[in-house]
Amino acid sequence: MEIQRPFYLNELVRKQRNGFVKVITGLRRCGKSYLLRTIFKNHLLANGFRPEQITEIAFDEHDNRKFCDPDVFYEFAKDRLEQRPDTVFLLDEIQLLGDFESVLNGLLGKKAEIYATGSNAKFLSKDIITEFRGRGDEVHMTPLSFAEYYSISADDKITRFQEYMLYGGLPPVALANSPEDKIAILNSLYTETYLRDIVGRNKIRKAAELENLLDILSSAIGCLVNPEKLRKTFRSVKNSRITADTIAKYIAYLEDAYLLEGVQRYDIKGKAYIETPKKYYYSDLGLRNARLNFRQLEETHAMENIVYNELRHRRFNVDIGQVTVNEKKADGTYGSKQLEVDFVANKGSKRYYIQSAYMIPDEEKREQEIRSLLKIDDSFKKIVITSHAPAPLYDDHGILTMSIYDFLLNPESLDF
Repeated sequence: MEIQRPFYLNELVRKQRNGFVKVITGLRRCGKSYLLRTIFKNHLLANGFRPEQITEIAFDEHDNRKFCDPDVFYEFAKDRLEQRPDTVFLLDEIQLLGDFESVLNGLLGKKAEIYATGSNAKFLSKDIITEFRGRGDEVHMTPLSFAEYYSISADDKITRFQEYMLYGGLPPVALANSPEDKIAILNSLYTETYLRDIVGRNKIRKAAELENLLDILSSAIGCLVNPEKLRKTFRSVKNSRITADTIAKYIAYLEDAYLLEGVQRYDIKGKAYIETPKKYYYSDLGLRNARLNFRQLEETHAMENIVYNELRHRRFNVDIGQVTVNEKKADGTYGSKQLEVDFVANKGSKRYYIQSAYMIPDEEKREQEIRSLLKIDDSFKKIVITSHAPAPLYDDHGILTMSIYDFLLNPESLDF
């Protein structure tokens, strides 16, 4: 079964002939190769390109071993461009090409149109674009959005959402037939692929400390943490003397590999960032749940993680909002208190303030959820997303409430 990835296909199409190497990055097994060699290639062929215009090389295939030599591939590519200047190169697992940065930069100088993927630790790193000396254009790919995940099954959306919260959106997991197969794939990917890449790339000697950190962060999605607080947890729970600096480095490695994303707090009234603590979210909830052996399945935090991932999928910059208010205390004096807005989503001139609330059983809970939103005095849109809402509805304060299904399945949902 082919899973359509129209969002990423459209990004590649928009970037055609822009003079850059189009570099598809992202978590391993999120679908980069399939996007390039099947979806994008089929698009080219359906839109006027002839097969002889497309040069497709998967450097991990036995028949292409000779092209891993940079001199051999460079001469081959030069000859192809001399014969057909309109050649499009689709290069998969480019990290296996020796000196690939220099080779591809050299071909760009000859007006080559190049699309590349890679899946070693270097290509899973956020700094890959710098390797192309300003001539790389990144298309960052994530696991399946819920809309993509939902499109591959006829099951009802509530059932599919529960599965999505549990097993995540990695394509091989989504296509697996049984829960046992899904769990086996997730466990294998975590231990044999992601952890191995991170440990190997960063030459980590104490891998057990990294795994313990992952356990703690996996349990704390949606919670504010910082390296010093984590150090104290290591000391009390693990009797470990790991330093806050080492923890900060390990977190940076996890973010660099796209396994986790850290989100800063933003003082909405003061218009300033608060450096620490941060919240961390998993790029794929299935990996988070597999890390914890599916023991800790809080729907509230899981939905919050999914809302965050959807906002990032839609290319929003996302912060955690903080609103400081002065309140009267029990003793009659006044003091400041910080209220939280789950997400402040920004893209260009657009901004949305968003609360994620899995359940709003009564008016008291609703007032609690919208309290911080009511304290924001600008005109940007304020939204509450919940698992149970019959239809998108504005209240008397102009706050929009919608269901998680309306939010996830309509790419224009924030503009209802």
